[in-house]
Amino acid sequence: MPILLLTLPLLTVLCSALPPVETEVEADYVLRGATVYDGTGAKGDKADVAIRGERIVAVGKFTASGKPRIIDAVGLIVAPGFIDLHTHSDESLTQEKTNANLCYVHQGVTTVVTGNCGFGPTDVGAYFQKLEKRKTGTNVIHLVPHNAVREAVLKNANRAPKADELQKMEALVDQGMKDGAWGLSTGLIYNPGTYSRTDEIVALAKVAARNGGFYASHIRDEGTGALVAIDEALTVGRDAGLPVHISHLKASGPKSWGKAGDEVALIERARKAGQAVTADQYPYTASSTSLAAMVIPAQYREGEHKEFLERLADAEQGPKIRKAIEEQIGGKEGAKRLRVARYKPKPQWQGKDLDALATAENSTPLDIVLEIQRNGGAQMVNFGMSEEDVRLIMRQPFVATASDGSSQLITADTVPHPRSYGCFARKISHYSLAEKVVPLEQALRSATGLPADILKLPERGYLKPAYFADVMVFDPKTYHDVATYDKPHQYATGVRYVFVNGKLVIDEGKFTEELPGKVLRHQGKSVEKK
Repeated sequence: MPILLLTLPLLTVLCSALPPVETEVEADYVLRGATVYDGTGAKGDKADVAIRGERIVAVGKFTASGKPRIIDAVGLIVAPGFIDLHTHSDESLTQEKTNANLCYVHQGVTTVVTGNCGFGPTDVGAYFQKLEKRKTGTNVIHLVPHNAVREAVLKNANRAPKADELQKMEALVDQGMKDGAWGLSTGLIYNPGTYSRTDEIVALAKVAARNGGFYASHIRDEGTGALVAIDEALTVGRDAGLPVHISHLKASGPKSWGKAGDEVALIERARKAGQAVTADQYPYTASSTSLAAMVIPAQYREGEHKEFLERLADAEQGPKIRKAIEEQIGGKEGAKRLRVARYKPKPQWQGKDLDALATAENSTPLDIVLEIQRNGGAQMVNFGMSEEDVRLIMRQPFVATASDGSSQLITADTVPHPRSYGCFARKISHYSLAEKVVPLEQALRSATGLPADILKLPERGYLKPAYFADVMVFDPKTYHDVATYDKPHQYATGVRYVFVNGKLVIDEGKFTEELPGKVLRHQGKSVEKK
């Protein structure tokens, strides 16, 4: 019999004509026929996704063995579960009514970061134990909060720490990092962190750096002084030798409108010079924080509440405080921009602005502010940003999406900022799909792979085999933020499925009662000092 000799080109042709051999994987779930965005910023591609246990086991074409549940995802989008770098859910996640984090999972969020703006538990180990005992609907990451650290040592004092006090603060940061925190956060418009100098922050950031952490900051000024405040954050990063993250980047107040370009340029220069700098943003023109932080200058907020009242009643200091508050309110137009979100003594004031309240009460915005402050303060919504600045910041590839909200109870009688319910849905449905401000692949990366990279979070943030199965599936036609400023307590629509660590938390749009979230502890690793 003659021997048939195949040349290499002919062999190649014959092999290429053979049908591809599909990988076989054992799976519990198979998402079939979806458009998959993997978190890298690449355009979506048709693919199937297989999940087994806590992990993704295949993405693409494969044969599934076992008895998997097949989910028809044709027409749907599959993406990594969203990672919210900036929440204030520290306390609410430990409470029975809000630990499921439903206002976030209904948006597709699977991991949230707490300890932001310098607020939250300083005993990181105890906090994690409390979360694990309660169980949560999402994974939780925590930062060591500077305000709380400073208050534990210095109370609300307007002075620099003494050497031994700084050592105590450093010890608290070090212990928090060793217990699994991912970095140090500051909120430098808030008490008592507003009284700290840059060298204090650098000293504490060095402790975080030694443990492999990063520095996240609500900077000292988000208005006309934002460039100086951003430069301070960059200085902390350079001097302490760790990555810098600017929380909720914005240009706040009419006098700052149009300045977002300068902020972006400053950050870009630092990045081009080799510094690790990123930011996050919520896609709204309104912010939200305490009334005191908005309108009472820091020098009048020192000490206890009773001391503020004494200064207000003082013949010399009182008039100065009133004048300073009036200037911060900004007249009638400024009073119209400040709306009450939560005020327990008079819930009927919630949802109304200072100008409207002053008119209804036959009073002045200043008197309304002073009444609120005498009775313990209020949470406010401030309509202080321009749409153009919001869009410019959103386009930057180093800007992640983050809510600055908290886990809310949908039956609550408050009128908070809608970002807790709608942040991610608004970015994707309104700004990406409808307005085309950013491509969908960038909008999805800003909520997935980018925040994972910022955190250096292993095995999450991307749709890859062997990664944890934090996965969200949504219908691009019905994915919308429903929450409004007037009616904020409304879940986003259009999320069909959410997996957290391989468990279905949202199934066909409904909460499953599962609480598979984990505390994600940072594995403290020494890094080289710069």
